[in-house]
Amino acid sequence: MTVAVTAVTGQLGQEVVRALLDLNTDQPIVGLARTPANARGLGVEVRPGDYGDVQLLTASLAGVSSLLLVSGNEDPRARIRQHRNVLEAAKTAGVGKVVFTSVQGAEAGTAFSPVIASCRQTESDLRGSGMDWAIGRNGIYIEPDLEAIDDYVAAGEVTNCAGEARCGYATRAELAYAYAHLLLDAKHDGRTYLLHGDPITQAQLVEHLNDAFATDLRYRPVPVDTYRDDRIAALGEFMGTIIAGIYAGIRDGAHDHPSDYAAAAGRPHQSWDDYFATVATGTRPGGSRR
Repeated sequence: MTVAVTAVTGQLGQEVVRALLDLNTDQPIVGLARTPANARGLGVEVRPGDYGDVQLLTASLAGVSSLLLVSGNEDPRARIRQHRNVLEAAKTAGVGKVVFTSVQGAEAGTAFSPVIASCRQTESDLRGSGMDWAIGRNGIYIEPDLEAIDDYVAAGEVTNCAGEARCGYATRAELAYAYAHLLLDAKHDGRTYLLHGDPITQAQLVEHLNDAFATDLRYRPVPVDTYRDDRIAALGEFMGTIIAGIYAGIRDGAHDHPSDYAAAAGRPHQSWDDYFATVATGTRPGGSRR
């Protein structure tokens, strides 16, 4: 069967392609990208894959048996329409199975909840599509905290509104490994998985950062409104509000759940001790919030 992955110019899409290649299966792999020229060097065939163009998507999905739909990053209302375009094109093209990269989070009450609602709508659309399906709900990417280390050092602290609550973080590489298995193995059909490592607090995260980077940071919790204002000043109204909503959800326990990672991937998520040991030796992958 031919396996396809959307959004392969993005970091998660690229990681999934690498994970599929590393499995050394005989299945052909196709990448879809809004701008295929930006996806050179992946080692797979790349076809046009603009979520806004159903006709083009349908043509690009010809011959594909199993498709990974990587969630879009537009306004939540626009995402629902874009995801429906992909599902419509997949069904028209004869795709047998679609795997969707959904997210975890508070379904009401935070600024991130509209994003959660858009993903839940796509989950519902996929379940009703008539195609086989599997869904992963991603934990929070941990890589952005690594990328922010210079800012943390300049401030001498890590500040957000999560408080003492635990968060189920994940790495893109580990998520990609799980999605490769969801795509290839029919035993996952009809299943929804929470994909993350062992939940940790912000204070524990800061301890890992200190160990990996030889820093002396501390964690300081602040109120949600204070953190939102700070993020809006740094990132703009839309993204700053979303990020504050994520951490408000962490504070409220929306990211502290038992993980289904081992059931999806066939092995546990990499431990945080092991992951940050690779950070300390400089072998970590880069990344930013998708």
